[in-house]
Amino acid sequence: MSPARTPYDKLRARLGPERVQRNVPLAPYTTFKIGGPADLFFEAHTRDELAEAVQIARTLSIPYFVLGLGANILVGDRGFRGLVIRNRARACRLLPGHRLWAESGAVVYPDLIETAVEAGLSGLEHYVGIPSTVGGALWQNLHFLSPPPERERTVFIEEVLAEAEILTAEGKRRLVGPDYFRFGYDYSILHERDDIVLAATFQLSPGDPARMREVMAANLAWRRERHPPLETEPSAGSIFKKIDGIGAGRLIDQCGLKGTRIGDAEVSPRHANIIVNRGQATAAQVRALIAYVQQVVEARTGYRLEPEIRFVGEFEPLSENELQPVPDHVATRHPDR
Repeated sequence: MSPARTPYDKLRARLGPERVQRNVPLAPYTTFKIGGPADLFFEAHTRDELAEAVQIARTLSIPYFVLGLGANILVGDRGFRGLVIRNRARACRLLPGHRLWAESGAVVYPDLIETAVEAGLSGLEHYVGIPSTVGGALWQNLHFLSPPPERERTVFIEEVLAEAEILTAEGKRRLVGPDYFRFGYDYSILHERDDIVLAATFQLSPGDPARMREVMAANLAWRRERHPPLETEPSAGSIFKKIDGIGAGRLIDQCGLKGTRIGDAEVSPRHANIIVNRGQATAAQVRALIAYVQQVVEARTGYRLEPEIRFVGEFEPLSENELQPVPDHVATRHPDR
């Protein structure tokens, strides 16, 4: 008599044993380069595969997480107990009426933006250099201060979204309009509902490719001046939300916290609202540094900072010592910064 199959066994059988990997470290798949292993790991190459993997996990009551570029997240050192679905569904195509359709795993730059610019379609060039997939862009309502040189307003991805195909929390595939997402600053309804974006269509307008490339070059230069480079200083982007219209970075900088470290986790000397991985940072060190920054800022300014990044998987518990003000020999402000 054969032994009863576990839900994990059933999932591997339905998705294909050769495509479902076990105990895959997640650090290489995040921009922070931090994170323990996923019990199961599957790459979806089309939106249909993405929908199928999510549906199977739901049916079998297996926890799952859809992973895009791995930006704006911190994965716990203990990893993820369940299925991580890496979204590699990246098809893009132009539609009549100056529209661009893309699967949710398409990378905003280069996949989306280059397709649009080469076709002479404007509206997406503002978001160059921001690491995000289409699905992640809708999840956070991707935005940037643009266009140059004035930079008088923030432009949001919702402004060019025509419609999206989603798999609802109830298991239905639907086409929805922008209103469905209830977009806000760093917010969409996806923060509250277990809907999965499968694809999106963007309504663009004819534009001059030369001017679009000027905007792209200016925005990339703007980011290089103000943000630590991911290639050499891995991070998850901005850690904290704006509060009462005040940038979190300004409050952190006012408290003299640039350069503060716990282990290899450091408040970037270049951008106070970014924590960088100086080599071997752990999720526990990042969480301890987040808690310390919150404590100092609240004590000195009265504002309680709220993280905007997502915490994924299982974390080592923070000790009482880590939740207290960090001793000078553990967290230091470098004198040359």
